[in-house]
Amino acid sequence: MTPAIRFLEQHKAIFTLHQYDCTAQDDFGAHAAGQLGVPPARVFKTLLTEGEQGAVVALVPSSGKVNLKRLAKAAGVKKLDMMPPQKAERLTGYKVGGISPFAQKKRLPTVLDASALEHDSVLVSGGKRGLSVGLAAEVIAGLLQARIADIAEHD
Repeated sequence: MTPAIRFLEQHKAIFTLHQYDCTAQDDFGAHAAGQLGVPPARVFKTLLTEGEQGAVVALVPSSGKVNLKRLAKAAGVKKLDMMPPQKAERLTGYKVGGISPFAQKKRLPTVLDASALEHDSVLVSGGKRGLSVGLAAEVIAGLLQARIADIAEHD
């Protein structure tokens, strides 16, 4: 049981668990989508960014990438850059490929891409490689006090 799953249970969130064999070394979201037989647009990756005002979490579909300018605007900061993986691991308490938006060491401002609203539920990391959780976008936003904005560039 990961801290993310405990967090969801404590908050009585309605979610589904999805386990798969994770053999990827990168592009974990696309790998999860393939393993679970789910469209990549429904599997959201948790990305850590940083700027002068601190860190911001971006949740974007694995079928696209984050637009840092739009993310900064949505977060109300001037500029954001991608955070180095080792720093993201230290800050969140999770390993890259299994960074969940839930129960990170410190609650960080979070922005969820608006495309999540197009689906009944989306999948995010459950806190370790090979474990995803499915939730409605509104539930994710509510639990994380996240903003919803158009922050992804879709391939």
